[in-house]
Amino acid sequence: MTEEPVKEILRTPTSPTPGTTEKSPKREVVVTTVPVVSEIQLMAATGGAELSCYRCIIPFAVVILITGIVVTAVAYSFNSHGSIISILGLILLSSGLFLLASSALCWKLRQRNKKGKRRESQTALMANRRSLFA
Repeated sequence: MTEEPVKEILRTPTSPTPGTTEKSPKREVVVTTVPVVSEIQLMAATGGAELSCYRCIIPFAVVILITGIVVTAVAYSFNSHGSIISILGLILLSSGLFLLASSALCWKLRQRNKKGKRRESQTALMANRRSLFA
């Protein structure tokens, strides 16, 4: 009995449009349908990690930042100001810093949302407790 709602939730929703139509070399029409994925299916596939991209960004940001530092240091050690390698180093350096800053910002926003949800939950719990003893 309990498996029926789970199967209903996890099945692929039907798409309202059939998809794209392509012509093959043999003058046949091939219809490609694109499946629609629901949020529940995404959570089941990723294990609930779809909201933790800031944790995934940090290692890439650190690698890009270190690469940018090294490339910039090599470029400026050869006194090649304004060359392609120095510009590439500065781009890598700035993108690494940008990724680290965006990861920190996402982490702060997530912490703020968690704190707000915790407050709401505790307020509801205290209101329920007062009604029980009144």
